[in-house]
Amino acid sequence: MTKASPLPIEVRGSAKQPLGMSPAQFLRDYWQKRPLLIRQAFPDFKPPIQPDDLAGLALEDVALSRLIIHDEKRDRWKVKTGPLTEKDFASTPNSNWTLLVQDVDKWDADVAALLEDFTFLPSWRLDDIMISYAEPGGGVGPHVDQYDVFLLQAIGQRHWAISTDPNAPKDFRPDIELKQLQHFDPDHEWMLEPGDMLYLPPDVPHDGIAFGGPCMTISVGMRAPSRAELTGDLADYLAERLPDELRYADPDLAPAKAAGEIDKAALARLRTALPFAAGLDDATLTDWFGRFITRYRNAQLPVPPEKELTEAALRKQLDGGAHLLRHPWARMAWAKAKGGATLFVNGQAYPATVEWATQLCSQRELSPGKSAPAAQLALLLSLVNDGHLVVRKPRRR
Repeated sequence: MTKASPLPIEVRGSAKQPLGMSPAQFLRDYWQKRPLLIRQAFPDFKPPIQPDDLAGLALEDVALSRLIIHDEKRDRWKVKTGPLTEKDFASTPNSNWTLLVQDVDKWDADVAALLEDFTFLPSWRLDDIMISYAEPGGGVGPHVDQYDVFLLQAIGQRHWAISTDPNAPKDFRPDIELKQLQHFDPDHEWMLEPGDMLYLPPDVPHDGIAFGGPCMTISVGMRAPSRAELTGDLADYLAERLPDELRYADPDLAPAKAAGEIDKAALARLRTALPFAAGLDDATLTDWFGRFITRYRNAQLPVPPEKELTEAALRKQLDGGAHLLRHPWARMAWAKAKGGATLFVNGQAYPATVEWATQLCSQRELSPGKSAPAAQLALLLSLVNDGHLVVRKPRRR
Protein backbone atom coordinates (compact mmCIF):
# COMPACT_ATOMS: atom_id res chain seq x y z
CA MET A 1 0.00 0.00 0.00
CA THR A 2 1.30 3.44 -0.90
CA LYS A 3 1.36 5.95 1.92
CA ALA A 4 -0.95 8.93 1.40
CA SER A 5 0.91 12.20 0.89
CA PRO A 6 0.48 14.76 3.70
CA LEU A 7 -2.04 17.51 3.15
CA PRO A 8 -0.46 20.79 2.00
CA ILE A 9 -0.32 23.66 4.46
CA GLU A 10 -0.18 26.21 1.62
CA VAL A 11 -2.46 26.40 -1.44
CA ARG A 12 -3.43 29.01 -4.02
CA GLY A 13 -6.91 30.47 -4.14
CA SER A 14 -8.88 32.11 -6.92
CA ALA A 15 -11.94 34.29 -7.42
CA LYS A 16 -14.04 31.13 -7.78
CA GLN A 17 -12.41 29.23 -4.92
CA PRO A 18 -11.23 31.60 -2.14
CA LEU A 19 -10.31 28.58 -0.03
CA GLY A 20 -8.17 27.07 -2.78
CA MET A 21 -10.53 24.09 -2.78
CA SER A 22 -14.22 23.35 -2.38
CA PRO A 23 -15.83 24.27 0.96
CA ALA A 24 -16.61 20.58 1.52
CA GLN A 25 -12.95 19.62 1.12
CA PHE A 26 -11.83 22.46 3.37
CA LEU A 27 -14.27 21.45 6.10
CA ARG A 28 -13.28 17.81 5.80
CA ASP A 29 -9.50 18.25 5.81
CA TYR A 30 -8.73 21.55 7.56
CA TRP A 31 -11.60 22.96 9.62
CA GLN A 32 -10.68 22.63 13.30
CA LYS A 33 -7.89 20.24 12.31
CA ARG A 34 -4.91 22.05 10.76
CA PRO A 35 -3.82 25.53 9.61
CA LEU A 36 -3.95 26.57 5.97
CA LEU A 37 -2.35 29.48 4.11
CA ILE A 38 -4.28 30.45 0.99
CA ARG A 39 -2.26 32.60 -1.38
CA GLN A 40 -4.45 35.09 -3.22
CA ALA A 41 -7.67 33.88 -1.68
CA PHE A 42 -9.02 37.24 -2.84
CA PRO A 43 -7.10 38.29 -5.99
CA ASP A 44 -6.67 42.04 -6.53
CA PHE A 45 -8.15 42.63 -3.09
CA LYS A 46 -9.32 46.17 -2.32
CA PRO A 47 -9.78 46.98 1.38
CA PRO A 48 -13.40 47.80 2.26
CA ILE A 49 -12.29 50.40 4.82
CA GLN A 50 -9.34 52.77 5.05
CA PRO A 51 -7.07 53.18 8.08
CA ASP A 52 -8.33 56.73 8.79
CA ASP A 53 -11.92 55.48 8.88
CA LEU A 54 -10.90 52.66 11.22
CA ALA A 55 -9.22 55.17 13.52
CA GLY A 56 -12.34 57.34 13.40
CA LEU A 57 -14.45 54.39 14.48
CA ALA A 58 -12.09 53.79 17.42
CA LEU A 59 -12.94 57.29 18.68
CA GLU A 60 -16.61 56.38 19.06
CA ASP A 61 -18.04 55.32 22.43
CA VAL A 62 -19.86 52.37 20.85
CA ALA A 63 -16.74 50.80 19.35
CA LEU A 64 -14.64 48.16 21.09
CA SER A 65 -11.06 49.17 20.44
CA ARG A 66 -7.55 48.79 21.84
CA LEU A 67 -4.31 50.61 21.14
CA ILE A 68 -1.25 48.46 21.86
CA ILE A 69 2.25 49.95 21.94
CA HIS A 70 5.37 47.83 22.31
CA ASP A 71 8.54 49.29 23.84
CA GLU A 72 10.89 46.94 22.02
CA LYS A 73 14.05 47.86 23.92
CA ARG A 74 12.56 47.17 27.35
CA ASP A 75 10.02 44.63 26.05
CA ARG A 76 7.17 46.46 27.74
CA TRP A 77 3.62 46.55 26.41
CA LYS A 78 1.12 49.35 26.95
CA VAL A 79 -2.58 48.71 26.32
CA LYS A 80 -5.14 51.51 26.07
CA THR A 81 -8.78 50.49 25.70
CA GLY A 82 -11.27 52.64 23.82
CA PRO A 83 -12.93 54.91 23.24
CA LEU A 84 -9.65 56.41 22.05
CA THR A 85 -8.87 60.07 21.46
CA GLU A 86 -7.01 61.95 18.77
CA LYS A 87 -4.36 62.65 21.41
CA ASP A 88 -3.82 58.89 21.79
CA PHE A 89 -2.99 58.59 18.10
CA ALA A 90 -0.88 61.75 18.07
CA SER A 91 1.34 60.31 20.80
CA THR A 92 2.04 57.01 19.04
CA PRO A 93 5.64 56.28 17.98
CA ASN A 94 6.69 55.71 14.37
CA SER A 95 6.67 51.93 14.77
CA ASN A 96 5.74 49.01 17.04
CA TRP A 97 2.10 49.86 17.65
CA THR A 98 -1.22 48.47 16.52
CA LEU A 99 -4.88 49.45 16.65
CA LEU A 100 -7.53 46.73 17.07
CA VAL A 101 -11.22 47.43 16.45
CA GLN A 102 -13.81 44.69 16.95
CA ASP A 103 -17.28 44.28 15.39
CA VAL A 104 -16.40 46.49 12.43
CA ASP A 105 -18.93 44.56 10.35
CA LYS A 106 -21.68 45.96 12.60
CA TRP A 107 -20.78 49.54 11.67
CA ASP A 108 -19.63 49.31 8.06
CA ALA A 109 -21.72 47.71 5.30
CA ASP A 110 -18.73 47.20 2.99
CA VAL A 111 -16.89 45.28 5.70
CA ALA A 112 -20.02 43.23 6.45
CA ALA A 113 -20.20 42.27 2.77
CA LEU A 114 -17.02 40.21 3.25
CA LEU A 115 -19.08 37.69 5.20
CA GLU A 116 -20.81 36.64 1.98
CA ASP A 117 -17.68 34.65 1.15
CA PHE A 118 -18.07 32.63 4.36
CA THR A 119 -21.65 31.42 3.86
CA PHE A 120 -20.38 27.83 3.73
CA LEU A 121 -20.34 28.15 7.54
CA PRO A 122 -23.54 28.43 9.61
CA SER A 123 -24.27 32.14 10.08
CA TRP A 124 -24.63 31.65 13.83
CA ARG A 125 -21.02 30.41 13.96
CA LEU A 126 -19.70 33.77 12.74
CA ASP A 127 -18.86 36.15 15.57
CA ASP A 128 -17.40 39.35 14.17
CA ILE A 129 -14.87 40.97 11.89
CA MET A 130 -12.01 42.56 13.80
CA ILE A 131 -9.61 44.79 11.90
CA SER A 132 -6.10 45.64 13.01
CA TYR A 133 -3.98 48.47 11.69
CA ALA A 134 -0.28 48.47 12.53
CA GLU A 135 2.86 50.41 11.83
CA PRO A 136 6.10 48.41 11.18
CA GLY A 137 6.83 46.05 14.05
CA GLY A 138 3.28 46.34 15.37
CA GLY A 139 1.45 43.30 16.72
CA VAL A 140 0.05 41.80 19.90
CA GLY A 141 2.77 39.22 20.52
CA PRO A 142 2.58 35.41 20.32
CA HIS A 143 -0.76 34.09 21.54
CA VAL A 144 -3.49 31.52 20.97
CA ASP A 145 -7.17 32.02 20.15
CA GLN A 146 -9.86 29.71 21.47
CA TYR A 147 -11.82 29.94 18.22
CA ASP A 148 -11.31 29.53 14.47
CA VAL A 149 -10.09 32.63 12.66
CA PHE A 150 -9.46 33.66 9.06
CA LEU A 151 -6.72 36.32 8.80
CA LEU A 152 -7.05 38.24 5.53
CA GLN A 153 -4.27 40.63 4.60
CA ALA A 154 -5.80 43.92 3.42
CA ILE A 155 -2.98 46.50 3.23
CA GLY A 156 0.80 46.08 3.29
CA GLN A 157 2.65 43.04 4.52
CA ARG A 158 2.46 41.02 7.72
CA HIS A 159 4.89 38.34 8.81
CA TRP A 160 3.10 35.40 10.37
CA ALA A 161 4.72 32.63 12.41
CA ILE A 162 2.82 29.64 13.81
CA SER A 163 3.51 26.45 15.72
CA THR A 164 1.79 23.22 14.72
CA ASP A 165 3.21 21.33 17.70
CA PRO A 166 0.18 19.96 19.61
CA ASN A 167 2.31 19.79 22.77
CA ALA A 168 3.58 23.36 22.58
CA PRO A 169 3.48 25.03 26.04
CA LYS A 170 0.55 27.43 26.48
CA ASP A 171 1.59 29.25 29.66
CA PHE A 172 1.21 33.04 29.63
CA ARG A 173 3.65 35.79 30.51
CA PRO A 174 2.86 37.01 34.03
CA ASP A 175 4.24 40.53 33.55
CA ILE A 176 1.76 41.96 31.01
CA GLU A 177 -2.02 42.21 30.75
CA LEU A 178 -2.06 40.74 27.25
CA LYS A 179 -2.37 36.95 27.17
CA GLN A 180 0.98 36.45 25.49
CA LEU A 181 2.67 33.09 25.40
CA GLN A 182 5.74 32.82 27.57
CA HIS A 183 7.31 30.33 25.15
CA PHE A 184 6.85 30.39 21.37
CA ASP A 185 8.79 28.16 19.00
CA PRO A 186 7.33 28.51 15.46
CA ASP A 187 7.76 25.84 12.81
CA HIS A 188 6.12 27.73 9.88
CA GLU A 189 6.65 31.34 8.79
CA TRP A 190 5.23 33.35 5.89
CA MET A 191 5.00 36.90 4.59
CA LEU A 192 1.42 37.70 3.62
CA GLU A 193 0.53 40.12 0.83
CA PRO A 194 -2.85 41.80 0.21
CA GLY A 195 -5.38 39.11 -0.73
CA ASP A 196 -3.55 36.30 1.09
CA MET A 197 -5.48 34.61 3.90
CA LEU A 198 -4.33 32.42 6.79
CA TYR A 199 -6.79 30.05 8.46
CA LEU A 200 -6.05 28.96 12.01
CA PRO A 201 -8.03 26.41 14.05
CA PRO A 202 -8.43 27.00 17.78
CA ASP A 203 -5.43 26.79 20.10
CA VAL A 204 -2.69 27.22 17.46
CA PRO A 205 0.15 29.46 18.75
CA HIS A 206 0.74 32.33 16.32
CA ASP A 207 2.34 35.75 16.03
CA GLY A 208 1.77 38.40 13.37
CA ILE A 209 4.06 41.41 12.92
CA ALA A 210 3.62 44.31 10.48
CA PHE A 211 6.52 44.47 8.05
CA GLY A 212 7.99 47.28 5.96
CA GLY A 213 5.19 49.82 6.18
CA PRO A 214 1.56 50.36 7.23
CA CYS A 215 -0.34 47.10 7.55
CA MET A 216 -4.02 46.25 7.90
CA THR A 217 -5.36 42.74 8.61
CA ILE A 218 -8.99 41.65 8.62
CA SER A 219 -9.83 38.88 11.11
CA VAL A 220 -13.03 36.90 10.62
CA GLY A 221 -13.58 35.19 13.96
CA MET A 222 -15.96 32.43 14.93
CA ARG A 223 -18.28 32.28 17.91
CA ALA A 224 -17.21 29.39 20.13
CA PRO A 225 -18.80 29.55 23.60
CA SER A 226 -17.02 27.56 26.27
CA ARG A 227 -18.68 24.53 27.80
CA ALA A 228 -18.82 26.50 31.05
CA GLU A 229 -20.81 29.25 29.30
CA LEU A 230 -23.14 26.76 27.66
CA THR A 231 -23.73 24.83 30.88
CA GLY A 232 -24.25 27.97 32.96
CA ASP A 233 -26.70 29.51 30.50
CA LEU A 234 -28.61 26.24 30.05
CA ALA A 235 -28.86 25.85 33.82
CA ASP A 236 -30.20 29.41 34.15
CA TYR A 237 -32.62 28.82 31.29
CA LEU A 238 -33.99 25.64 32.83
CA ALA A 239 -34.10 27.10 36.34
CA GLU A 240 -36.31 29.95 35.11
CA ARG A 241 -38.74 27.55 33.44
CA LEU A 242 -38.92 24.54 35.76
CA PRO A 243 -41.70 24.80 38.37
CA ASP A 244 -40.55 24.91 41.97
CA GLU A 245 -42.81 21.96 42.74
CA LEU A 246 -40.50 19.65 40.77
CA ARG A 247 -38.01 18.53 43.38
CA TYR A 248 -35.46 15.82 44.06
CA ALA A 249 -37.49 12.78 45.05
CA ASP A 250 -36.66 9.28 46.32
CA PRO A 251 -39.82 7.19 46.70
CA ASP A 252 -37.62 4.13 46.16
CA LEU A 253 -35.44 4.99 49.16
CA ALA A 254 -34.02 2.02 51.06
CA PRO A 255 -32.61 2.12 54.61
CA ALA A 256 -29.22 3.85 54.66
CA LYS A 257 -26.33 1.41 54.81
CA ALA A 258 -23.90 4.08 56.01
CA ALA A 259 -24.63 7.51 57.47
CA GLY A 260 -24.16 10.40 55.07
CA GLU A 261 -23.31 8.33 51.97
CA ILE A 262 -24.22 9.61 48.52
CA ASP A 263 -24.72 6.23 46.86
CA LYS A 264 -25.28 4.98 43.30
CA ALA A 265 -29.04 5.15 43.70
CA ALA A 266 -28.83 8.85 44.56
CA LEU A 267 -26.72 9.49 41.46
CA ALA A 268 -29.28 7.66 39.32
CA ARG A 269 -32.05 9.87 40.68
CA LEU A 270 -29.98 12.97 39.90
CA ARG A 271 -29.54 11.88 36.29
CA THR A 272 -33.32 11.53 36.02
CA ALA A 273 -33.98 14.89 37.68
CA LEU A 274 -31.36 16.90 35.77
CA PRO A 275 -31.77 17.08 31.99
CA PHE A 276 -28.09 17.80 31.33
CA ALA A 277 -26.54 15.45 33.92
CA ALA A 278 -26.73 12.35 31.75
CA GLY A 279 -23.41 13.14 30.08
CA LEU A 280 -21.50 13.64 33.32
CA ASP A 281 -19.33 10.86 34.68
CA ASP A 282 -20.00 9.61 38.20
CA ALA A 283 -16.96 11.38 39.71
CA THR A 284 -17.94 14.82 38.35
CA LEU A 285 -21.61 14.43 39.26
CA THR A 286 -20.74 13.23 42.77
CA ASP A 287 -18.24 16.04 43.37
CA TRP A 288 -20.76 18.68 42.30
CA PHE A 289 -23.65 17.21 44.27
CA GLY A 290 -21.60 16.58 47.41
CA ARG A 291 -20.48 20.20 47.46
CA PHE A 292 -23.94 21.49 46.59
CA ILE A 293 -26.01 19.49 49.05
CA THR A 294 -23.75 20.24 52.02
CA ARG A 295 -24.01 24.00 51.55
CA TYR A 296 -27.68 24.03 50.56
CA ARG A 297 -29.78 26.29 52.78
CA ASN A 298 -26.80 27.20 54.93
CA ALA A 299 -27.66 30.39 56.76
CA GLN A 300 -24.25 30.62 58.38
CA LEU A 301 -20.79 29.19 57.91
CA PRO A 302 -18.53 27.84 60.64
CA VAL A 303 -15.85 30.32 61.67
CA PRO A 304 -12.26 29.06 61.67
CA PRO A 305 -10.31 29.43 64.94
CA GLU A 306 -8.41 32.67 65.42
CA LYS A 307 -5.14 30.75 65.54
CA GLU A 308 -4.55 27.63 63.47
CA LEU A 309 -3.63 24.47 65.34
CA THR A 310 -0.58 22.47 64.35
CA GLU A 311 -0.75 18.71 63.98
CA ALA A 312 1.45 18.31 67.05
CA ALA A 313 -0.82 20.56 69.12
CA LEU A 314 -3.95 18.66 68.06
CA ARG A 315 -2.30 15.31 68.77
CA LYS A 316 -1.31 16.51 72.23
CA GLN A 317 -4.86 17.66 73.03
CA LEU A 318 -6.43 14.43 71.79
CA ASP A 319 -3.92 12.33 73.69
CA GLY A 320 -4.88 14.34 76.77
CA GLY A 321 -8.52 13.34 76.44
CA ALA A 322 -9.92 16.24 74.40
CA HIS A 323 -12.85 15.45 72.13
CA LEU A 324 -14.18 17.02 68.95
CA LEU A 325 -17.62 18.53 68.48
CA ARG A 326 -19.17 19.01 65.06
CA HIS A 327 -20.04 22.66 64.54
CA PRO A 328 -23.86 23.01 64.46
CA TRP A 329 -23.67 24.64 61.00
CA ALA A 330 -21.40 21.94 59.57
CA ARG A 331 -23.35 19.83 57.05
CA MET A 332 -21.62 16.60 56.03
CA ALA A 333 -21.94 13.91 53.38
CA TRP A 334 -19.56 11.48 51.75
CA ALA A 335 -19.17 9.29 48.69
CA LYS A 336 -16.92 6.43 47.72
CA ALA A 337 -13.91 7.50 45.67
CA LYS A 338 -10.89 5.83 44.17
CA GLY A 339 -8.80 4.53 47.04
CA GLY A 340 -11.26 5.52 49.75
CA ALA A 341 -13.87 8.24 50.10
CA THR A 342 -14.46 11.96 49.70
CA LEU A 343 -15.96 13.80 52.65
CA PHE A 344 -18.03 16.88 51.78
CA VAL A 345 -18.48 19.58 54.39
CA ASN A 346 -20.18 22.91 53.68
CA GLY A 347 -19.25 22.82 50.01
CA GLN A 348 -15.67 21.70 50.59
CA ALA A 349 -14.19 18.30 49.76
CA TYR A 350 -11.68 16.32 51.82
CA PRO A 351 -10.04 12.95 51.10
CA ALA A 352 -10.95 10.39 53.75
CA THR A 353 -11.42 6.70 54.40
CA VAL A 354 -14.89 5.17 54.25
CA GLU A 355 -14.65 4.37 57.98
CA TRP A 356 -13.80 7.90 59.04
CA ALA A 357 -16.23 9.55 56.62
CA THR A 358 -19.04 7.40 58.03
CA GLN A 359 -18.01 8.14 61.61
CA LEU A 360 -17.83 11.89 61.02
CA CYS A 361 -21.27 11.91 59.39
CA SER A 362 -22.92 9.73 62.05
CA GLN A 363 -21.45 11.22 65.23
CA ARG A 364 -21.68 14.79 66.44
CA GLU A 365 -19.05 14.19 69.09
CA LEU A 366 -15.78 12.32 68.51
CA SER A 367 -13.19 11.11 70.96
CA PRO A 368 -10.33 9.86 68.77
CA GLY A 369 -7.87 9.72 71.67
CA LYS A 370 -4.62 8.06 70.67
CA SER A 371 -6.32 5.92 68.02
CA ALA A 372 -6.24 8.36 65.13
CA PRO A 373 -3.55 7.40 62.59
CA ALA A 374 -1.46 10.12 60.99
CA ALA A 375 -3.52 10.32 57.77
CA GLN A 376 -6.79 10.72 59.66
CA LEU A 377 -5.24 13.17 62.09
CA ALA A 378 -4.45 15.36 59.05
CA LEU A 379 -8.14 15.20 58.06
CA LEU A 380 -9.27 16.12 61.57
CA LEU A 381 -6.76 18.97 61.66
CA SER A 382 -8.13 20.38 58.38
CA LEU A 383 -11.70 20.17 59.69
CA VAL A 384 -10.71 21.89 62.94
CA ASN A 385 -8.78 24.67 61.22
CA ASP A 386 -11.65 25.20 58.76
CA GLY A 387 -14.07 25.54 61.67
CA HIS A 388 -16.13 22.41 60.99
CA LEU A 389 -14.93 20.63 64.16
CA VAL A 390 -14.36 22.33 67.51
CA VAL A 391 -11.89 21.03 70.11
CA ARG A 392 -13.30 20.63 73.62
CA LYS A 393 -10.92 19.97 76.48
CA PRO A 394 -11.82 17.16 78.93
CA ARG A 395 -13.87 18.14 81.93
CA ARG A 396 -12.03 18.34 85.20
CA ARG A 397 -13.40 16.16 87.97
